[in-house]
Amino acid sequence: MAGTSSGMSSGMSSGSHNSGIFGLVESMGHEQVVFCHDKASGLKAIIGIHDTTLGPALGGTRMWDYASDEDALVDVLRLSRGMTYKAACAGLNLGGGKAVIIGDAKKIKSEALFRAFGRFVNSLGGRYITAEDVNINVNDIEQVAAETRFVTGISSRPGGSGDPSPVTAWGVYSGIRAAVKHRLGKDSLHGMRVAVQGVGAVGKYLCGYLAKDMVKLVVTDVDPAKVDYAVKEFGATAVRDTDIYSADVDVFAPCALGAIINDETIPLLKAKIVAGGANNQLLNEERHGSALVERNILYAPDYVINAAGLINVYNELIGYNAEVARKQAGNIYHTLSSVFADADKRGIPTGKASDLFAERRIASVRGVAGLRNTVTNQSWSPEWAKL
Repeated sequence: MAGTSSGMSSGMSSGSHNSGIFGLVESMGHEQVVFCHDKASGLKAIIGIHDTTLGPALGGTRMWDYASDEDALVDVLRLSRGMTYKAACAGLNLGGGKAVIIGDAKKIKSEALFRAFGRFVNSLGGRYITAEDVNINVNDIEQVAAETRFVTGISSRPGGSGDPSPVTAWGVYSGIRAAVKHRLGKDSLHGMRVAVQGVGAVGKYLCGYLAKDMVKLVVTDVDPAKVDYAVKEFGATAVRDTDIYSADVDVFAPCALGAIINDETIPLLKAKIVAGGANNQLLNEERHGSALVERNILYAPDYVINAAGLINVYNELIGYNAEVARKQAGNIYHTLSSVFADADKRGIPTGKASDLFAERRIASVRGVAGLRNTVTNQSWSPEWAKL
């Protein structure tokens, strides 16, 4: 097993290393990027640690068959940065991190691979804590946990929370309610029309919550079996993948992969609100955030509305209580309401308003974090990891 770690601060001065991989890492403000390779198991993975001002970097691991290693790097950098902002907006004592394992989940999964990955996670000494993400389930993450204590979202350990998807979906549901209240002035979702793109783990539970409110659902997914389930279980109407954008609905809820709000899809949208559980929904945060404003479409910033998965696993660190986690997830309603109001007041896109919300909190703690590191001369480590 071999690994390479590149550590740097966001304040690094410009110079000859300002291009290529190091330039990309610096431009996004990351503290550390770890490239992981284990020949015996076939593991190829990248761990991104963006900012640990508020606490250790916590974020899930996803497995994806990327077209190139460069695509994987860009994805992990964007995702880990998003986790920093997500934790800050959610009021959690966490920083932002993420990991990607490169390869086809249907072909490369093995105990050896996940245990090798666990050893890399463990080598970071608590600076990064992992959990489930795309194509990684509870069984996979428990194999990672065989090699490290820096894991959340598992059920075998006392106090484990298991699958965070139901709580994540509850937070998205709460966020949709906030967006509908702000944009349409309605307290109830009864009779509303919602298009859900992706009815996997989070999307499925979201459809369940919406169906109880008598919402008219339109769904699509790359997996026909998942679409069939939503149609039979929730009375949803199925459409082809590209037709979901032009569906005649009030809310478009992306719950699959990111970058789906872009130059091609924005003109197709009939929805008055974009609010869903997917990460990195805007291909270009600044340009496409402004484009939605120009079309009078309210956007619920993804890292705010989908923060309940992080809230759920964070509660493992402080003593898991399902009721408390669900209540905190419901508070996403109030956070988003504040973000929407601030965006209106400042005349800026909602994504910029949520960035400012997060950055104010991080800045207020940065001096304290620097003092802490000076005094202790060690990385922050959760108490549970010392047991």
